[in-house]
Amino acid sequence: MKRLVIAFLILALSAVSCTQKRVDTGKLVEKYALVSIPAPDLSGISENGKEVLNLYRKAADEVDKIYWLQNFGEKETLLAQCADDSERLYAEINYGPWDRIDGKAFLPGYGRKPAGARFYPSDMTADEFAAFDDSLKQSPFTLIVRDGDALKTVWYHDAYSRQIGQIESYLQRAADVTIKESVRNYLLKMAEGLKTDDYYESEKAWLQMNDSKMDLVIGPIEAVDDALYGKKASYGAYVLLKNLQRTEELNALSSRMAEFQQMLPGDPANRSFVPGSESDIFSCNVLYCSGYTNAGFKVIGINFPYDARVQEELGTRTIIFDNIIREKFNRTVHPVGSLLLEDAFQPHVDASAFYWLIVFREIAKGLGVKETVNGKGSVAEALGNEALAMEKAKSNVLGAWLCAQEAESYNISALFQKEDVLATFVTNTIRSTRFGAGDPTGIANIIVYNYLLESKAIVWNPSGRYSIDYDKTWQALETLGARILDIQAHGDIEAAHQGIAKYGIAGPESLSDKRTLERAGIPVDLRFVYE
Repeated sequence: MKRLVIAFLILALSAVSCTQKRVDTGKLVEKYALVSIPAPDLSGISENGKEVLNLYRKAADEVDKIYWLQNFGEKETLLAQCADDSERLYAEINYGPWDRIDGKAFLPGYGRKPAGARFYPSDMTADEFAAFDDSLKQSPFTLIVRDGDALKTVWYHDAYSRQIGQIESYLQRAADVTIKESVRNYLLKMAEGLKTDDYYESEKAWLQMNDSKMDLVIGPIEAVDDALYGKKASYGAYVLLKNLQRTEELNALSSRMAEFQQMLPGDPANRSFVPGSESDIFSCNVLYCSGYTNAGFKVIGINFPYDARVQEELGTRTIIFDNIIREKFNRTVHPVGSLLLEDAFQPHVDASAFYWLIVFREIAKGLGVKETVNGKGSVAEALGNEALAMEKAKSNVLGAWLCAQEAESYNISALFQKEDVLATFVTNTIRSTRFGAGDPTGIANIIVYNYLLESKAIVWNPSGRYSIDYDKTWQALETLGARILDIQAHGDIEAAHQGIAKYGIAGPESLSDKRTLERAGIPVDLRFVYE
């Protein structure tokens, strides 16, 4: 009898699932323009180097498997539930059944994505977590799991031991093959970090690896998927090839990090942090990415590491993704400007300005406040699950503010003006509100957009197109940047909550833009295929 009841329940659930209306995932896939990443020109790379690149990619594939487990579970389990190729492709784009734009399920049988992804038990309560007496629960590199009726922590290197073992073997082999001592040192320390979930030494070794044409960024890096407490890091990887000539040009900015820090607006107490003197900037082409770096929206630059100790001792590395920036501008930014800006402002949407906006946005990630000024610990600890959205909004705003200031002072060799910077920034912000409030990147852009609108820096006209007041935009960037720095410096989580509640929701103008852009067939972002 019990078996009959269970069978009936399974049939009933299946019937409910089958009667749910399936989403047109074919249209959803079209939101992501297909970009082919060509096989790189390796004419200047030795045979050893080519083998190292091959091993990097194999390690990145193992990272991809871990990220599926963190975000959803077994990849093949989900793909087997998909009805057609478009559903399978959209599931692969999102690494699960939930759309990263709005957090909603696009496959039948699933509710909204759990706020804590698979880092915590889905039935864990806030009171239960608060009462859980284990200091390791705060680590970015532990899972919280059930142990009977109790909770316990499990280190990432134990939870994903099979994949970690494979990654370690690839990094060890690459270390044996490479002829660069700095690369060998980094790979061995990275392998050790993955085995112990202690990345202090590997992050220092990465910053000191500055003589290689290739780069590998790998591991649990950003807390992009923990919307519950903002603590747990997601696995991702980039395989990169350096543009040597442009890197030399960009590195001239590295020596000015302390100067940029002192230029920041607001209370001087909020910029007391002194970046390490060994910061550098690389220009690279992305050859391959996996894990969270390949999920949904593609970033066009990074600034690592996040460890404040390493930032203070050595600094940070900014990496600008040349090939992805070019594709983003041509396929999304410029078309949005042509459609949504009034005619007078369209000529100021400039490819060079966009490139340098990204450079300064990534520089801004290494600036500002790392530790609270009132004893609340690090900014990340104090602001919890609001920390990443605040940091991304800060970097966007202050990066644009610095870039416009440098353009006005003729400190940038490229031929563009302050107005080009501001018009391009506004356009990129408008198009980035389409990312939605499903993750910190989308929330950050919506915050900036709504603040610009409220400040009358931008005006949404009856035509459905925007006018820009350059002076008010400049002032809004300065004011909002100073405000975010103050929230971070004081670990003011209530102010962060209030700011996100007020500014972090898409309004009627933004929703109208979304419909206009969808009708015009302008993609939200990119998806990659590798040759």
